[in-house]
Amino acid sequence: MPHAASLLLVHPPGHRADTLVRLLEGAGYHVLGVSATSVDAMARCAQVQPDLALLSPAVSGPPSVLELAAQLLRRGPVPSLLLLTGAADSRSLMRDAQLPGAPLALVSAQASDDELLAAVDLALVQLPHWRQATEPDERFFAVTLDLLCFLDFSGYFRRLSPSWERMLGWTIDELKARPFFEFVHPDDRDRTLAQNKAVRGGGQARGFENRYLCKDGSYRWLRWNAAADTDQGVIYAVARDITDAKQVEAEREQLIVDLQSALAEVRSLREIIPICSYCRKVRDDDDFWQHVESYVAAHTGAQFSHGVCPSCYERVTAADTPD
Repeated sequence: MPHAASLLLVHPPGHRADTLVRLLEGAGYHVLGVSATSVDAMARCAQVQPDLALLSPAVSGPPSVLELAAQLLRRGPVPSLLLLTGAADSRSLMRDAQLPGAPLALVSAQASDDELLAAVDLALVQLPHWRQATEPDERFFAVTLDLLCFLDFSGYFRRLSPSWERMLGWTIDELKARPFFEFVHPDDRDRTLAQNKAVRGGGQARGFENRYLCKDGSYRWLRWNAAADTDQGVIYAVARDITDAKQVEAEREQLIVDLQSALAEVRSLREIIPICSYCRKVRDDDDFWQHVESYVAAHTGAQFSHGVCPSCYERVTAADTPD
């Protein structure tokens, strides 16, 4: 069974912690547990060595959440941390903590579920680059189901996870030999290059979607989360195959169109009005027969102005003319 990234949630117990656990496990991560205190978090990290620790600023100390982050990084069992915080000065607090080498990613406590998962994805995809090449790093990169990659600012892939080969059919060497945009569907290239430029300029790609060419000539829909390290001239990105979801969405939209068309036909049938072949009176929904003028006036905003058509005029005039 493929290895799922393991996470430790350091958060006060309660409804929010339970919600986060369900969200993370629903996204395919393995939540090792929930620590309510900094001391317990230190002990658990030493025992289970999670891939990532998610820290809440509300966790009970001492040490404080930033001190905890620094200690975990210095002791080595947890190479990267995600700090859940709503503090406006969180970045200055992070600098003051003087955290070593590995990253401390930040995401707002008010972030949506998608934004939180995107932040976790990005934190995990950056692990192999920030750490020295060790066996656990290689194992995570090799068995992940997501598409992980490092992309040079020059437009070429620097590193890709083996999942790319499994998904698209190209070998890693084939993917690295050509600029990335050559694998992008022609209809998606302009906005893909615009998104790439925005990320290289310091922005992020969150939930960006485009189509990638498979070796058999077909295309797969991918959803991207990406961020850049401008100092290194590289983009860290993670993509997920959403082709099946796109197909379901297209089928659902077609079903809606079909239902709307069927409903329009039903309404058209209901608008057939019974009219007497002799007196031309119309039967309403209450089975009452009334003149056409009365029926139309009752069901629409139309009003009648009476006149005589040419045929009737000739007929009436001829009838009134003496022999």
